[in-house]
Amino acid sequence: MQHRSADTADTAHATVQARAWNGYEGSHWAAHHDRWNAVNSGFDRPLLDAAAIRPAERVLDIGCGAGATTRLAARAAGARTGEGAGEGHALGLDLSGPMVERARAVAAREGVTNASFVHGDAQVHPLPRAAFDVAISRFGVMFFADPAAAFAHIASALRPGGRVAFLCTAAPLENQWLTALHELADILPIGGFGAPGGPGMFSLADADAATELLRGAGLRDVRAAHVEAYGIWGRDARDAADFLLDSGPGRHLLDQVDPDTRALARRRLTRAFRPYERAGAVRLRGTGRILTGVAPA
Repeated sequence: MQHRSADTADTAHATVQARAWNGYEGSHWAAHHDRWNAVNSGFDRPLLDAAAIRPAERVLDIGCGAGATTRLAARAAGARTGEGAGEGHALGLDLSGPMVERARAVAAREGVTNASFVHGDAQVHPLPRAAFDVAISRFGVMFFADPAAAFAHIASALRPGGRVAFLCTAAPLENQWLTALHELADILPIGGFGAPGGPGMFSLADADAATELLRGAGLRDVRAAHVEAYGIWGRDARDAADFLLDSGPGRHLLDQVDPDTRALARRRLTRAFRPYERAGAVRLRGTGRILTGVAPA
């Protein structure tokens, strides 16, 4: 009975995630993909360094969103080292149909021909076994309903000796955008938003629990490295506040209060972001954790 209840909860969570990422949340990210990339791109270099993608390798990008990291991986894998060297390839996989469509359009516009994109749930999507040299993710692996099963499934798609490099969110209140948002806890139903545990944005915030999941998936040499980067959230404080509150989590909070409270929340969040205005941008520190591991040879 307990197992069936867990299965029911997992199914419900998966349904909610699919609805969100193929509804407002996915459409918002697709429409504002350049802005979201400005928020997160500071983490790209440490993620790619951890992945150590080599020419001619095949890369799987989990939760690829609008494909920024997939394109970076494709360029790294497509670099040729000599006459006759094969070209690598990057496959982006995402639950959001709107973001996959945008990823395809941007890749075509930029002329990235060795990247492709698939609309699917990484937890259950039929991945070819032992087909990839590297699996990467930039903030795409925290939302699994059953992370143990999901990581095992992804690991099965790695060739012997294949690698993973997954960037996930770390300690919630080390992220300045969330610190500012929590200043509204007296007027918005923040509740447990941003609390470690899952499934959710901070489900892998505990390094010990996260690394244990990867070991349970059969990976070895598992490590967790703390990283931080600054992202651009807006042109000024008002722009940054509107951007955050119009995103999925912000919109969810505002939908639960009356119009006057929504207006007050925007004013107060704008005020909270004022100290971070510098040179025409609001830059906020974010923290993350890069999980790495190797498939058995």
